[in-house]
Amino acid sequence: MSVPNTPLLDKINTPADIRLLSADQLPQLADELRAEVISAVGVTGGHLGSGLGVVELTTAIHYVFNTPDDRLVWDVGHQCYPHKILTGRRDRIRTLRMGGGLSGFTKRAESEYDPFGAAHSSTSISAALGFAIANKIAGTPGKGIAVIGDGAMSAGMAYEAMNNAAQAGNRLVVILNDNDMSIAPPVGGLSAYLSRIVSSREFLGLRDFAKRVAKLLPSPVAAGLKKTDEFARGIAMGGTLFEELGFYYVGPIDGHNLDHLIPVLENVRDAEQGPILVHVVTKKGKGYGPAEAAADKYHGVQKFDVVSGVQVKAPPGPPAYQNVFGETLSKLAETDPTICAITAAMPSGTGLDKFAKAHPDRFFDVGIAEQHAVTFAAGLAAQGMRPFCAIYSTFLQRAYDQVVHDVAIQNLPVRFAIDRAGLVGADGCTHAGSFDVTYLATLPNLVVMAAADEAELVHMTYTAALYDTGPIALRYPRGNGTGVALPTVPERLEIGKGRIVRTGHKVAILSLGTRLGEALKAADALDARGLSTTVADLRFAKPLDEDLIRKLLTTHEVAITIEENAVGGLGAHVLTFASDTGLIDAGLKLRTLRLPDIFQDHDKPEIQYAQAGLDADAIIDSVLKALRWNEEGIGEARA
Repeated sequence: MSVPNTPLLDKINTPADIRLLSADQLPQLADELRAEVISAVGVTGGHLGSGLGVVELTTAIHYVFNTPDDRLVWDVGHQCYPHKILTGRRDRIRTLRMGGGLSGFTKRAESEYDPFGAAHSSTSISAALGFAIANKIAGTPGKGIAVIGDGAMSAGMAYEAMNNAAQAGNRLVVILNDNDMSIAPPVGGLSAYLSRIVSSREFLGLRDFAKRVAKLLPSPVAAGLKKTDEFARGIAMGGTLFEELGFYYVGPIDGHNLDHLIPVLENVRDAEQGPILVHVVTKKGKGYGPAEAAADKYHGVQKFDVVSGVQVKAPPGPPAYQNVFGETLSKLAETDPTICAITAAMPSGTGLDKFAKAHPDRFFDVGIAEQHAVTFAAGLAAQGMRPFCAIYSTFLQRAYDQVVHDVAIQNLPVRFAIDRAGLVGADGCTHAGSFDVTYLATLPNLVVMAAADEAELVHMTYTAALYDTGPIALRYPRGNGTGVALPTVPERLEIGKGRIVRTGHKVAILSLGTRLGEALKAADALDARGLSTTVADLRFAKPLDEDLIRKLLTTHEVAITIEENAVGGLGAHVLTFASDTGLIDAGLKLRTLRLPDIFQDHDKPEIQYAQAGLDADAIIDSVLKALRWNEEGIGEARA
């Protein structure tokens, strides 16, 4: 793939180099930056549309503000590729999301220009406020600048931060990147002119003078003047909500017009008043035809041909777990009018787009509001519905308090469909579902299941639909299934009962989730060494199948648990049960395989699992070490 011609961009190593340019050179720099982003993501895949939408904004921010002393915080981080190119990482931009390469999100360890790591939504204003207040207390220069999208503004945390922002004064700048719902459309030159006027030092000074005069007037008159000022600017530009939260609102302005952006940002930079919110309207996928024409604006893409925009398709294979779940739930809802589905801004990512089309009156996308999603589901359950709350494992963490207090304590039958369980490849540790077995199986009343393959997922979705006794969770990974045939008629699983998949007598492997395939591979290799191996799919982390576990631990010499979860999950529960009941008193060799106690960097999933010690080789190694075999497989156990 040819690299674009970028003579101006080639001169930029850090934002300080941008500031040496004249303002009339910036449009060319932005064009070259956009071409470089398209070229790089064509090679690596990743998040494209959101980055293309902020090319001019990124250029303008680094040109106007003194980064990195002014701390720039990108919300979520999907849009940070142009930022990475301008901040000394262009030489590595074609390693995005690859093992050992650049993160697809902002990352503190990667650059001083990434002052705050992100990948989850709606944290930027809180973090930027922290930077701003810390500098204020220390008496050092430097602003906190948060760039937050309109989608991220749907989360309550953004408003909690704004409600607390007044003390930061002019040290806090929030840039609302409105690229979808267009809170208020920019009205060409008039809007830009008004934004420039109201952010100017002269206007702000006049406003302060008016405020001082108003204090000398009777209270009703002063209040009336204040309302008149707010109303006049609200009519011209919108922003009354932000004013009520204590922000001085500027906008909306065209986020792709540098002639509009630069003077407004310069006024904001130099203003004595604050905090200030700048409302910028942009278009996702801007400047790349295939992205602009696509419904999702090429939000997330595979590798693609830059000229045609055609993405490299993976070879056809088994259906993705998320689609198996979505299609199964949609089918079940055809005969059960109480089934409804809730997601937090991820309808296609959770497979619920299919449910939404078939049952629109029972589908609810609540935006980036996981806490609300869970308590909303609890209310539905309390009124006799059968709600499925489909949220990625890593995002359900944001609603843990609601899971505990609003669902578990009240024992309400909310069904949690937990997508992206386990490691997730290129998105790395911020998106990995490493902890849900631990944080759910510790709660009274909760049932926790993990599907070993797509057929099991069908059965578990059906089982959850029929389980009205209390809350129940089913977890499944990102990506495609194993290729097993999907059942035409789902089976209602007995709660807390596992299954024997393969029978042996010396080694027992107790698997939870999709490590079952690796457990069976390990069993083949162990059998070949003369170590007869049983493989069990426990299905449930809670309640444990105590009868099955007791049988396996008392009839085998070595027992291995394996799960795609951190410490505190299945292995911990099996160990506790075995200890409490004396099952290890007679010398059983019991080992637990789980995710390591680190945040693993991004890489291909199979490499991640090998590094984590959760593949067939790791199982074999654990068994042989437990039996004290040497490398030749001749040890005391064979003797």
